[in-house]
Amino acid sequence: MGMFPVRPEKEKDLLERLAKLGVKDSDLEEKFIRSQGKGGQKVNKSATCVYLKHLPTGLEVKCQRERSQALNRFLARRILVEKLEARILGKETEEQQRIEKIRRQKRKRSKKAREKMLADKKRRSLLKEMRKVFLGPEDGD
Repeated sequence: MGMFPVRPEKEKDLLERLAKLGVKDSDLEEKFIRSQGKGGQKVNKSATCVYLKHLPTGLEVKCQRERSQALNRFLARRILVEKLEARILGKETEEQQRIEKIRRQKRKRSKKAREKMLADKKRRSLLKEMRKVFLGPEDGD
């Protein structure tokens, strides 16, 4: 068994990515903190939250996704690798794209877009109104 409680392929992949970026264990400052949030007594007693800092770049990562500290150590390193790769390659990570998409969805409509949308609604309501007037209730009398 390796350093982390994950499949050997996953661990190998992570270690290769770290090596490719030139990240050494001595570059990392690792602390263990008690997790917060739901989880009850178990969470309050064990330090499962992992804090990781890459000293050369100053990038910080916190991970408390799992109840296992060892697994969180692996996940924190994976998040750190993704952040470093994104910084180096200058590309947006999937996570950033997802956040940006939500931001765009929540953004207020521009004045022009709002006017167009309201005009479409008005047109639709007029159409339905006309239908009501000309067709009327269909009685069988």
